[in-house]
Amino acid sequence: MAAPTADVDLEGARSALASVCDDVVEATAEDGVDGVQPALVARPRSTAEVAEVLRAAAAHHLAVIPRGRGTKLTWGRPPERADLVVDLSRMSTVLDHAAGDLIVDVEAGTPLADVQRAVTGAGQRLAIDDPVGASTVGGALATNLSGPGRVMSGTARDLLIGVTVVRADGTVATAGGRVVKNVAGYDLGKLVIGSLGTLAVVTRAVFRLHPLPTARRYVTASAERPEDAQRLVQAVLHAQVVPAALEVDRPADGPATVGVLLEGTPAGIEERTATALRLLGDGAVAADQPPPGWGYFPWADLAARAGDRRPTALKVTFALSGLARVLAVARTAVQETGARLDLRGSAGAGVLYGALPPDTDPAAVRAVVERVRPVSIELGGALVVVDAPAQVKAAVDVWGPVPALDLMRRVKDQFDPERRLAPGRFVGGI
Repeated sequence: MAAPTADVDLEGARSALASVCDDVVEATAEDGVDGVQPALVARPRSTAEVAEVLRAAAAHHLAVIPRGRGTKLTWGRPPERADLVVDLSRMSTVLDHAAGDLIVDVEAGTPLADVQRAVTGAGQRLAIDDPVGASTVGGALATNLSGPGRVMSGTARDLLIGVTVVRADGTVATAGGRVVKNVAGYDLGKLVIGSLGTLAVVTRAVFRLHPLPTARRYVTASAERPEDAQRLVQAVLHAQVVPAALEVDRPADGPATVGVLLEGTPAGIEERTATALRLLGDGAVAADQPPPGWGYFPWADLAARAGDRRPTALKVTFALSGLARVLAVARTAVQETGARLDLRGSAGAGVLYGALPPDTDPAAVRAVVERVRPVSIELGGALVVVDAPAQVKAAVDVWGPVPALDLMRRVKDQFDPERRLAPGRFVGGI
């Protein structure tokens, strides 16, 4: 059995948890959270049961880590402590699909793929990309997951219209659509999105849906120089092409590729495809299937080849006008360090994700970060080390400068004054 946090009565806690949840087990090595080993895992079936579990955890001073499928549990910093994993995988039901209203109501443990299957029959979709694969609704919200489709549909923040959460003390709070009880003074949806489970456990979400297109086409073109990539992206954004998604893929070896997804009716697609081909130049091609790697984070292939070893994953945000500059400074950084850096992302929304192999020297990672981060900040964005091996997280400032950090800490104190929800995973040790 894993060692509990000091001063925790583990046997008493387990007994209390078992009295409110029928699935409480000892944690195994597979339940570790970024190198921190919890003692227990509870798998509640409902929001009410999650509330009872968190009340029992609070009474026994347990540090709690919410979990969906665990695909992003190493993002951010390792938690300061972890006694109990609250696994939401049994809460995986699509509760309601109001097709006429373009609304879906789902439990947080539901995989995004299951949500899509549930609404596809009505000719609808939840317009949240899953660049990881196997993400759940709760995990997508906790990490603010998005992909190239955000250029048209926005992020989860834009699609979420209602949310139910359980606070650290077991209080159930709801906000937004289809609810009657709110937490005065807070927009719960905006607060919990991207907070890595440090404010509350999301148990239920209501989303706005979009109609499925009847046709789609991908148009791609090569861009040898950073300036070429920016020129092509700007040409598409400023024309009447109306891209559903816009992605730039710049592998460590070779030129960048600008990819455009067009969606709509067959007739409309043909006309807009011709326009896109003309805008992207003589080397542009159109296809019915996406280019390799489309919509996935660039570290997905590295992770698959590396086994248990994690690549370093970066997220770089910037003003749209700064794409060429970010690509250029990244190229300079890898030339200076000898590191390999793959970049891919929604350039139409000012977001690029980077991947460095697991065996990259931490000093080289730090040099790349310290080269690119100031430029991203100057361009109104940021550079965050999303995930990395332990030795890299120890050597690199994962978050960088964080605006309004004092306010964020006050919100944490309000929601979780005892710091028991994923303590330390988020910015500034929140």
